[in-house]
Amino acid sequence: MWVMAEPATARFRGEIRSDEPLARYTSWRVGGPARRVCRPADVDDLAAMLAGLPTGEPLLWLGLGSNLLVRDGGFAGTVIFTGGLDRLECTGETGVYAQAGVACPKLARFAARNARVGGEFFAGIPGTVGGALAMNAGAWGGETWEHVERVQTVNREGRLRWREPGDFEVGYRHVHGPGGEWFVAAGLAFEAGDGEASRARIRALMAERAERQPMGQASCGSVFRNPPGDHAARLIEACGLKGEAVGGARVSDKHANFIINTGDARAADIEALIERVRATVADRAGVELQTEVRIVGEAP
Repeated sequence: MWVMAEPATARFRGEIRSDEPLARYTSWRVGGPARRVCRPADVDDLAAMLAGLPTGEPLLWLGLGSNLLVRDGGFAGTVIFTGGLDRLECTGETGVYAQAGVACPKLARFAARNARVGGEFFAGIPGTVGGALAMNAGAWGGETWEHVERVQTVNREGRLRWREPGDFEVGYRHVHGPGGEWFVAAGLAFEAGDGEASRARIRALMAERAERQPMGQASCGSVFRNPPGDHAARLIEACGLKGEAVGGARVSDKHANFIINTGDARAADIEALIERVRATVADRAGVELQTEVRIVGEAP
């Protein structure tokens, strides 16, 4: 349960915890403690909190905890939980304003309900808008930055500003922009269309996802990026790695690009299995797989 606590700055209106285990916030259900976890109440509160943090304080942004592996030794800094950045509203005739803490599936459903089509693929991204912006997340042929009209960022001093897509270098699962800034919101553009047809497509896509991916099991989503002209899952399966395990971590029998926590995995087990898969594919297939998952924190 979140409780009010003495924040880093007197203006901070959010909630804070100290020595908080991160396993409860990550989709892999692993990870050691953070020195401090903050949950800002809104964007202005986030800016005030950042302005009050010590210079050089390590920061980790956390949405739904997918696409993230926190090592067992935890994170020696401040984790910013974006759950309070949850505004979602229509703009203009076909636009949507979405803050960083909005879950991508929620964005997909909201757009469809309001007859904004083309964003159905967001339903297949197991993260938040902030994470989707940071890595140009995509699914089923769609990518986040195809719909970005502008983004709002914040820096370490708490300065908020709006930027245009031209300020960023965007590629496959890659976004590079001005240093020292983080995404807090986006203005997204969709097309006007049949909302009911859009909702039906979302239902069909989610049924397909449930058929092909290990839903209901602790994972981070896809572990590796697809190499050019191929699929990571095909390569991993071709190397006979389905079912490969280290401790409580196991390559899914259903989808080879998923590593699941069977119940008692440590972060070290998962990281070791990632490296085993990468080394095996490199040795047998001659392909160097790159991870989608971000690995942070300290060894025990």
